[in-house]
Amino acid sequence: MKKILLFLIIVILLATVVAWVRYGGGEPYRDLTTSPILAESSLEEVLSYRLPIGNVAVSRTGRVFFTVHPEARPRGNKLLEFVDGASVPFPDGAKQTQLFDTILGVAIDRFDRLWTIDHGNHGLHTARLLAFDINTGELLRDQKLDKDIAPRGSFLQDIQVSADGRTVVIADASFWRKSPALIVYDIETATAKRILESHPSVSAENYVIQNRDRTMSFMGGIVSLRGGVDGIALGDEWLYFGALSGGSLYRVRLDDIRDPNVPSSQIAARVERVSEKPLSDGLSIDKRGRVYITDVEHNAIFRLDENAELRTLIRSNRVRWPDALSFGPDGWLYIADSALSDVVLQSKDHIKDKGPYKIFRIKLDAEGTPGQ
Repeated sequence: MKKILLFLIIVILLATVVAWVRYGGGEPYRDLTTSPILAESSLEEVLSYRLPIGNVAVSRTGRVFFTVHPEARPRGNKLLEFVDGASVPFPDGAKQTQLFDTILGVAIDRFDRLWTIDHGNHGLHTARLLAFDINTGELLRDQKLDKDIAPRGSFLQDIQVSADGRTVVIADASFWRKSPALIVYDIETATAKRILESHPSVSAENYVIQNRDRTMSFMGGIVSLRGGVDGIALGDEWLYFGALSGGSLYRVRLDDIRDPNVPSSQIAARVERVSEKPLSDGLSIDKRGRVYITDVEHNAIFRLDENAELRTLIRSNRVRWPDALSFGPDGWLYIADSALSDVVLQSKDHIKDKGPYKIFRIKLDAEGTPGQ
């Protein structure tokens, strides 16, 4: 009996060490904060909701759509539109139970199609790419993604659509599988490919997120929230991207990633490092080519200007975890505050008590592409 007990103790210790090596640890990241360009008073509250916000997409006419973050384990509606001061399901609640499992990323293209990505509970179920006509509610695309595109342990979450409406790009942060990648989906041919898998540009670095007064480690430090490629921003020419737990912003040409004649090895060789960045969740880009980057550790949004200068755009303790970004009309940039430090591996009672959860916006001196 003593030998069996000793064997079990050794197995548990070995498993703990292996888990810590694969999922734990991490060093603090440096603070890149500068004097903010905008005053905190520039931040406007758009809406509040009882459950944590996931992503946001705002149409060219100002319609606001958002998801409920799947890490909150919602049982009701998961995709909503803010209409006349109320958050209403889109599409209706009966359809949502059939369509959605763990929906997170949303984006609107030039044809008023609302694209959504459902990671299928970290790839345990089938990941699903859906598109809706926002004017009629009609389901226009229902694309199930095979396991070679969205394998077990994947986490497909951020999504963008090219300005010409031809290409969807999805980020796989791969928290559990640890093989992050970008997925490129051709809308016309309904085909997808997985690129840059485990490339340094999409991979997490050895940093652990410190949000407000909490270090994002769990189970005594055995597991840390360290994710691969998360935010993506898609301009007319370049796709910008970076890891949640990464200190660099990268880019690659849109034409290169969607050209079927460019092999993966050449795509990897053409990736460019653009600048340093904070530990970030969401990205966006304006029509002047300036990239907007959330800073999840310091309640802030950064901007990378045309001259490659990285500066804090705005900072506010009202924003707990700046997550997704989306441009609306007239230069408004919308910010989904997922408050993830109060959501990840927390009880439903804790999540409820920390509500409500909010979407904010700021007015900028340049416009972006609405929905992105």
